[in-house]
Amino acid sequence: MFMEPKVRRVLVIITAFFITNALLAEFIGVKIFSLEKTLGFAPVNWTLFGKGDLSFNLTAGVLLWPFVFIMTDITNEYFGRKGVRLISLLAVAMIGYAFLMVFLAVHVLPADFWIVQTQNGQQINMEQAFNAIFGQGLNIIIGSLVAFLIGQLVDVWVFHFLRKFTGHKMIWLRATGSTLISQLIDSFVVLFIAFYLSGPHWPFKLVLAISLINYTYKCLMAIILTPLIYVVHNWIDRYLGQKLANKLIETAAKQS
Repeated sequence: MFMEPKVRRVLVIITAFFITNALLAEFIGVKIFSLEKTLGFAPVNWTLFGKGDLSFNLTAGVLLWPFVFIMTDITNEYFGRKGVRLISLLAVAMIGYAFLMVFLAVHVLPADFWIVQTQNGQQINMEQAFNAIFGQGLNIIIGSLVAFLIGQLVDVWVFHFLRKFTGHKMIWLRATGSTLISQLIDSFVVLFIAFYLSGPHWPFKLVLAISLINYTYKCLMAIILTPLIYVVHNWIDRYLGQKLANKLIETAAKQS
């Protein structure tokens, strides 16, 4: 089907930004950081489901996932279910391809002169460091991708369900609402697969507790970043022109 050049450019930009953020989130996710210490606060040390000393210790990937969800909602608004399905499957394919290439990179033999390097006056075994950062377990990769796909499918369904009641108005409600519901599932599924079904086999209550903490952070970010949805929405409307933008939105709504 023929697509207006401006519409095609918008879809390409959204897709590129979506995939780049999703891919980067997977790779930087190996770092665990303290949200409280980063913001200059003492750890909250909550007790949930009988598990104590729980704080906002999060993967660095959460810095990028909120922007992925915003792009999902924007794609939903203008390109409907088919658009979200397209960019989601592309993202999964590219992430899978990237992990395959990283797997090969981890297993090729290093050059002797590269193994030990001096950084800031300290000797570092580069081979061990490289493997530690990029050699994520298969269970974590599978859990992340399955959770991502399920989260996207739920996000699409909830977004269009809310659209039946809001029409073209209140994008904040369907965007934030769909994110809050989809991430409740996503936050649990990724840990359930990666750390309960396989891997270290965490106790189920620990999975629930950490999932809830991760979900709390995602809820806060979804609310804080809501204005950004309007910024992107207004830019697309101005770039495409209101007539063409409305036509896309109406076509996307018919897919619900």
